[in-house]
Amino acid sequence: MSATSNRRSTPRTAKAPAGRTAGAVRAPAPQVIELGQAFRRVFRTLNRLRGRDTHLGGQELSQAQFELLAELDERGELSAGELAAAARLTPATVTQMLDHLAACGHVERTRSETDRRVVVSRLTPDGRRRLQAKREAWRIRWDDALADVPVEDLEAATRVLERLGAMFEQAPPADA
Repeated sequence: MSATSNRRSTPRTAKAPAGRTAGAVRAPAPQVIELGQAFRRVFRTLNRLRGRDTHLGGQELSQAQFELLAELDERGELSAGELAAAARLTPATVTQMLDHLAACGHVERTRSETDRRVVVSRLTPDGRRRLQAKREAWRIRWDDALADVPVEDLEAATRVLERLGAMFEQAPPADA
């Protein structure tokens, strides 16, 4: 992520954010550049993690399958289209994944009680156990990775990630 490629140009008539002069261009602080590079590395790693194990066989859950099961656990029964939107995957990909998860006994697919044209998926007890086991494995890794990080640093990281999340939820910047 280059420091300048994601910055919007500020019209001279617009009110500048606190601490900035409207229309002024300033070099980002080295810490902001380092944060952007670290964020990009984490993002790429997550994408690789999600992509590398999408064709696992047997009972092993891929990261993408784990995310689908987590959505079902948190939101209840959902259609393939709703799951696709939540997971940012195509409906065809989600349908294929749901077929595999159903064959493994992790989800069951039934007609919606409110609209018989719609097929919904829900977690089975086995799927919930598999989801909880993978969550626990991730929690242990998470705890180990952050065990020696001071609370103040964790709180600062949370604020930064929340701010970045809000930025990414906004419309992307126009190409300069």
